[in-house]
Amino acid sequence: MAGSPRVLLLAERFPPDIGGLARSGARTAGALARLGARVEVLAWTRTAAPGALSTLDDAGEVTPLARGVTLHRLGLFGSSDLSMQHTLDVLGYLHSRRRYDLVWGHYLSPPGFLAVVFAASVGIASTVSARGNDVDQHMFPPGDFARLLWTLQRADVLTAASADLGRKMSMLLGKDGRVEVIPNAVDTEMFSPGPAEVSLRARLGIAPDEAVLGFSGELRHKKGLPFLLAALSEVRRTRPACLLVIGEVRPRDAEHLVAFRAEHPEDGARILVSGALETPESIAAHLRLCDVYLQPSLWEGMPNALLEAMSCGLPVIASDAGGIPEAVDHQRNGFIVSKALLNHLGQACLDVLSLSSEHRAAIGAAARRRILERFQSEAEAEVLRRVLTRAVPRVG
Repeated sequence: MAGSPRVLLLAERFPPDIGGLARSGARTAGALARLGARVEVLAWTRTAAPGALSTLDDAGEVTPLARGVTLHRLGLFGSSDLSMQHTLDVLGYLHSRRRYDLVWGHYLSPPGFLAVVFAASVGIASTVSARGNDVDQHMFPPGDFARLLWTLQRADVLTAASADLGRKMSMLLGKDGRVEVIPNAVDTEMFSPGPAEVSLRARLGIAPDEAVLGFSGELRHKKGLPFLLAALSEVRRTRPACLLVIGEVRPRDAEHLVAFRAEHPEDGARILVSGALETPESIAAHLRLCDVYLQPSLWEGMPNALLEAMSCGLPVIASDAGGIPEAVDHQRNGFIVSKALLNHLGQACLDVLSLSSEHRAAIGAAARRRILERFQSEAEAEVLRRVLTRAVPRVG
């Protein structure tokens, strides 16, 4: 690449927000910076006054994933239309001072749409990144199919978190969209096999004889919340068990948890929610407590949390949503339950827990090998370099 492009990444969520979307945005920004790009991020937040813009010179202060990246935070208004219009004004202000070469929308809508609109209005390049259920969500009502298609047609470079998402984008375009698949990168030194911390287990209130069913991230309906609760009840009818949620429950889905605890108080008492964890080390320590990791997603891109669990050498049970089958080979390095049959998740847990410790360890070792083979930072950097070259080939 001839020079060092100025890149603005527009993100709906960014650390300290929790969840895979926030972390993947930070990881992408940091990886672009390590490739020599001058990277800034504009991220929305509800913790600031509406319309308030603040700047942090080094995003490494909030996440080590994005060291050397400038972070701008913009307070959201109560309505999305006001927020989006104001965001365009802020983009214009930032561009007048920074002169970006590329605007990167991290998630198709609204960041991707706004990135393409703004880039076209000022005559610079744009790229958008499909990350999760953003394609599915906007294909069907009440999603905005016209806006989705316009974004895909007008972006200079399309990227996706999985080959599955890339195929869907090309299908909508009616042609090969030359979608660059950017593999999620896992810190395999941080997320590695190791003994469970006895003191952490005791602090969380996990009984010595309990099997630990694990989930990591922000628990909500699309991540299979009802199926996780039903699986916990089914497993507990046979053996002591708890569900460890490594993260938080999305507020608007919390009522489902309240209803479950009211209807099944004994099972509900064995749902342990860690709350937001500050560091990847803490997340990894909680993952190592799990006997089996569950990812019963209904829609998905390529879940970071699943990859991190596999990197820790855990046996995983996941749905076949999105790009998950690109990481999990059934009965080889994990187990797949069809997303149409997730009512069988509890029995799948019992089947895996009944395997010998040697068999479970072999499955976990194969899972870690898959991460080492396909989901390393080198593979991510190679694709990002190609994206930059395609989007801004003459920067110098």
